[in-house]
Formats: sequence, C-alpha cells, structure tokens
Amino acid sequence: MTATTTEAAATAPVLPRKTLGLAMIGLAVMMTLLHYAGLLPAWLHRLPEAIIPPFATWLDAIFNFVKDDLGLLALTRLLTDGLEVVLDATANLLFGKRRWPNIGPIPWSAIAAMAAVVGYYLGGWRMALLAGGTFVWTAMIGQWDIAMQTMSVLVVAAPLAFVIGLVLGISAWKSPGFDAVLRPVLAVLQTLPFFTYLLPAVIFFKVGPTAGAVATTVYAIPPMILMTTLGLQKVSPEVVEAGKMSGCTRWQMLRHVYIPAARTEILVGVNQVIMLCLAMVVLTAFIGMPGLGAKLLAMMGSFKIGRSFEIGVTIVLLAVTLDRMSKAWVVKLPEHFERGTPFWIRHKFLLMAIGAFVGFTLIAQFVPILSEVGRKQSWSQGKEIDTLIKNFLAIDLVQSITNSIRYVLNIWVLNPLRDFMLSIPTVAFVLLVSAAALLVAGRREAVLAAVFFGLVALTGWWDRSVITLYSVLAAVSIALLLGVPIGIVAARKEKTANAVLLACDTAQTFPSFIYLIPAIMLFGITATSVVMSILIFSMVPLVRYTIEGLRNVPDEMTEAADMSGATRMQKLWNVQLPLALPTMAVGFNQAIMFAFFMVIIAAFIGTQDLGQELQRTLAGTDLGKNFVLGICVTLMALTFDMVIMKWADDKKARLGLN
Repeated sequence: MTATTTEAAATAPVLPRKTLGLAMIGLAVMMTLLHYAGLLPAWLHRLPEAIIPPFATWLDAIFNFVKDDLGLLALTRLLTDGLEVVLDATANLLFGKRRWPNIGPIPWSAIAAMAAVVGYYLGGWRMALLAGGTFVWTAMIGQWDIAMQTMSVLVVAAPLAFVIGLVLGISAWKSPGFDAVLRPVLAVLQTLPFFTYLLPAVIFFKVGPTAGAVATTVYAIPPMILMTTLGLQKVSPEVVEAGKMSGCTRWQMLRHVYIPAARTEILVGVNQVIMLCLAMVVLTAFIGMPGLGAKLLAMMGSFKIGRSFEIGVTIVLLAVTLDRMSKAWVVKLPEHFERGTPFWIRHKFLLMAIGAFVGFTLIAQFVPILSEVGRKQSWSQGKEIDTLIKNFLAIDLVQSITNSIRYVLNIWVLNPLRDFMLSIPTVAFVLLVSAAALLVAGRREAVLAAVFFGLVALTGWWDRSVITLYSVLAAVSIALLLGVPIGIVAARKEKTANAVLLACDTAQTFPSFIYLIPAIMLFGITATSVVMSILIFSMVPLVRYTIEGLRNVPDEMTEAADMSGATRMQKLWNVQLPLALPTMAVGFNQAIMFAFFMVIIAAFIGTQDLGQELQRTLAGTDLGKNFVLGICVTLMALTFDMVIMKWADDKKARLGLN
C-alpha cells in the first residue's frame, strides 16, 4: 500500500508554470481588490510592526562588537596612519601638499609629456594625442589641482584593488569551496548602493582621502577577482602539461605558466578596476574626499551647469584615456629581443618617457605656465556657458514644453503609478513578483524572488523600497521606449551605429550626479526630475545592446529573409529582433542595474525612497540601518538580475546561440 501511494505521488502531474503563475497573479489581484473594498485584514496589507525583526539593532550590536571588543577599529586606525603616509606622498607629488617627500608638485607639462609617450607606445599617434591632450586640457581649463587631488587617491586605490583582487582570484581558482562562498558575496558587493560603502569607510578610516581610498578599493575589487578566476580557469590543458613536463614547481607554474596564459583576462580586470576606481573616487566627495567630485558637487549645489559641464568633460577625458590605454595594454603583445640587444633599444620608450618627464620638469622651472596655469590664464568658459543656459531656459517656448512634460508625467503617469504600487498589499506584491519570475524564468527563480522580496518586507522599509522600485521601473520603461528604437535605427548603418556608440560611451563616463543638474533646471524638484536623471543614465545600455544584438544576427538568416521576399519591417520583427533579444535582454538588465545605482544619487533631488534614508545615515553612525537599507536595494536588484539573465540564457539555448 505504501509503495502504491509513493508511486502515485511520484507520477502526480505537476501544475504547469503558466497555470501556476496565472493563479498567483489572480490571487494577488483578488487580495488587492479586497483591500480597496476595505475587506482585507490589515496584516496582509502591511506587516505589523510587532513582527518586524530589529535587523538594524542586531547589526549595530554585531558591528560594535567587532569594532570595539575585537579591536577592529584600533587595527583600521593603525592602517589609516600607514595609508595617510602613502596618500600624503602621492598628494605632495601631484599637487603639492607640502608633506613628505617635499619634492612636489610635478609640473603639469611633465606629466602630459610622459603620458603622450606612453600613449604612443601603447597605441600610436592617436593614443598619444588623447593621453597628452587630456592632461593639457585639464591644466589649461584651470582644473589641474582638483584633478590631481582625485588622481592622488586613484594611483593608490587602483594598485591596491588590483593586488587584493588578484590574490583573492587566485585563491578562488585554487579552492572551489572558497569560490562557492565568494561568488554570492561578490554578487552582493556589485549591487550594493555606493552609500553603503561610504559609511563603514568613514567610521573605520576617518573622513577624507583615507576613507575615499578604502571605499574606492573595496568597490573596485569584485571584477578583478572574477576576471582573474575566469582567466586561470581558461588556461588550456596543453599549456599546463608543457609546464609540468619542464619540471616547474607550483609557484613557477603559477608565475610562468598560468598567469602569463591568463594575461588577457587579468588585464581586462585591470581595466575594470581603473574605471570603477575613477567612478567611485568621484562619488567619495560625499565623505569629504577633495578633487573633481567635490568641486562638481559644489557646482551642482549652486546649479552652475556650465562649470559642472567643464568638470564633467575633464572626468570623461580622464576616463576615456585610462580606458583606451588600459585596453591597448590588453591587446599589446610583449616584445621579445635577441640576446645581447642593447638596453637603450630594448627600453627605448621607457627612456623616452623619462627623458620627456625630466626635460619638461627642467623647462618648467624657467617657463612658469608649463608648471602651473593660473586662473587668469585658464581657458574656462563656465560663466559664459551658465549665462547661455539660463537665457535658453528663460525662453517662453522652452518653459512651455518643460512645464507640459512635467505636468503630464507627474499628474497622469508618475504619481498614479507610485500610488498604485503603494496601494498593493505587501503579500500580493510579493506574489506578483514571484509569479513574474515563475513565468519568465522558472520555479527556482520564483522561490528566490519571493524570499528576496519577503526579506525586504521584513526589514520594515517596504514603502520606501516600493517608491525606489517605482522610480526604477518608470525610468527604465521610458528608456525602453526611447532607447530600443534609437538602437534599431542606428544599427542599420555602420557609421551611424559607431557615432551612437561613441555618444553612449561619453554619456556613461560622465559623472552620474551631473545628470541631476539639467533635470532639476528643466523640471524643478519633482518626480519628473528624478525619472529624467535616471532615464539618461539607464538608456545607454539599452541603445548599446540593441545595436550589438542586431549587428550579431547571422548573415545567413537575414539573407534567407531577403530571399523569401520579406520587407524590411517583416525582417526586423520576424528575424532580427527575435535573434537579438537575448543580447538586448542583457542591456535591459544593465539598464535596471544602472537605474538602481542612479536612483540612490537622485535622492539629492528630495525623494522619499531608500536613497534619501541612506543619505541621512552618512551624517551619523547608523551602520546597521545603512546596511539594512543597502541590502533592500541589493535584494531587489538581484531579483531582476537573476530573472532576466535566466530568461536570456534559456532563450539563447532555444535559438541555438550558445
């Protein structure tokens, strides 16, 4: 009898995903309607405060125990002293802080000349012009000191992130158990709001450059770990076997076989480290880090968009230069010389760089403008740009258009969407999210989505989380309506596509909070400003991946459509878009991740979401609250990431694109 029962249970039909998902949606709709009718129990609408666990209090207790009882604060303050010495040295060399080693600042012309030589070595005359021109622009626009304040931290944080990431990546490659533990930690670190990095850095490493360097380092480590592990795992067995046959020890195998074979992936990790460091070191202005970010933040507070734009251009040029040079380093193969080749031939570019550096350093002692560009000599046109923009915004037609957009979006779209999402009972909301995950991705993803959003509800910050999610969904939806058509049109011609991708690169490298200024100036302190600032930032990956997806459609598929007599629209809808969808889904996923990042910065407009609360924690020491708020953002972001990427992988498998 028992065997029969077990067999019957094993053969019982499993409810289809679609049926189960629709049932969950129906239940959520019914609960929402009951709430509107006043018939739903209050505890189903919002969890009672009595059952909300005090996560923040618990975390504060743990942090205080680790900080004080275990002596972590004393250790970090000891490390702070050592880090301050290094940062003082780089600050003295780059912008003249008048501390040890008391030999700075280095003339801007010497750095520009050396950068041009290195650029030529890596990528020829174009790279030399980009590298040298970036530093010439920075000096001549009157931003050398603030740029070097930023660079003085970057040149410390990037090598630190590289070394730590490399060591942890090698450890994860050697130990599958350690890798399994590290992966979810890295996933969380990559989705945590940047404010969550800042407060612990301030508490443990003091306000200013030291905290900025630590937060920047931690923020930039994850891609270095992932790329190192990936590169070492891809080393071919033939290369490994050759190393073993030559009698290499384990250390020699790592140093002379594995790491050289994984060089490309490791250098890609270096590229990512540099870019993330530059992005974060600008954002650390919120914790007293001087430099480009602090100046930009000050300009943003006074709505000086002209000077903000000039600072933004400087940051973009630095980002593009570092990005292009590090990528050129990735593809550049090591040069080999015959035995006995003279030193000056083997290292001619090194000697040229040193010569240029020394030569311009000496010349700068006699030509003051090559050492420092004063305010009267700078090319800054910030005031003039400010005046032009203010005059443009004062035009009646411009005001009429912006007021109409603001009215329509606020009154007819954004506010009703926010109120509707807040009106949905918590349990119904979790059901809807879980049902969507089930229908799009699968049962495992549905369970995890329910767990993640359930945890968000248990933190006690549900309404703030829903407002955050509403801003993200509204901005990404509008970005989708604008970005995908732009990508489709641009993909038709190679020149247009390249021009649009260049614009995307530029938009992505602009400091994220610079987008708040035009949004506020055009639409005031409203929900429209929040959505518009997120929209610009999140539209970039949608355009980029739409172009890439359509470019990568196999030629034989489009040729078959042409031979069958399909029109351009039929070919697009029936052939190109279906095959490009998995790639476009990656862009949609990145757009959501960018939106979650940007919505935290948009808190400065005056939102009522998690970003606003996170911003407030920076004024105190509420580390537990800070971490809980950050985890709420992370859990929502991870849910979207998990579901979308699973759908993309399944779609690729069905299309045979794996």
